[in-house]
Amino acid sequence: MGLFERMKRIFKANLNAALSKAEDPEKMLTQLVEEMEEQIGKVKQQVASAIADQKRLERQWRQYEEEVRTWEERAKLALQRGNEELAREALIRKNQAREMADEFKAQLDKQTQIVEELKRSLRELEMKVEEARRKKTLLIARKKRAEAQKRIHETMAGLRVGSAFEAFERMERKVEEMEAQAEAVKELAVEAEEEDLEKKFRELERPSVDEELERLKAELSGGSTKALEKPSSPVDEELKKLKEEIGREGGS
Repeated sequence: MGLFERMKRIFKANLNAALSKAEDPEKMLTQLVEEMEEQIGKVKQQVASAIADQKRLERQWRQYEEEVRTWEERAKLALQRGNEELAREALIRKNQAREMADEFKAQLDKQTQIVEELKRSLRELEMKVEEARRKKTLLIARKKRAEAQKRIHETMAGLRVGSAFEAFERMERKVEEMEAQAEAVKELAVEAEEEDLEKKFRELERPSVDEELERLKAELSGGSTKALEKPSSPVDEELKKLKEEIGREGGS
């Protein structure tokens, strides 16, 4: 294959691709329907012209038919008047008119057939154009729906990849993580506070060094039962004081 042929083929391929890409279905459908309507207009003109020819042939046929009757009447009149030569001449004219009438009748029959065929073709073409109009409306609606669906899918695809929605979900997860951390810190703080309180109570309940010393002295010296008793804790002392106060208030 020569270089020129290859360049020609590449040029045609690129041109066809560009034209195909530039074609807008809606505009093309409208243009095609307009061209069909123009064709209908041309066919109507052809039908009208054919009908006019039919009418002209019919007038000429009727005219020669009238001449046939006229020359026959004249032939009869000439015979009635005894002029056989004039009657012969009238019959010759009659035959000539008959030939012309028959010729025009044949042409009229053919033209009538042509007119009927053109009318039938016109009706078929009008039906096709009407169907094309309906289909054009339907196809344009389908085209617009397809474009809308395409835009929606493209938008949804954009939302799924690197979109504000994705960032929103990421921030939501981050807030949930912060809330979980706050709950964990709160739980640790509560546990620490409870442990501190528990420690304080244990310290209150633990005997002091002096009390321990007195107890040990009592044990070593074999002291009284009171000395051998378990020394009271600060809490016991506090309870004892409260009982004494209550007793005094009741006595008063």
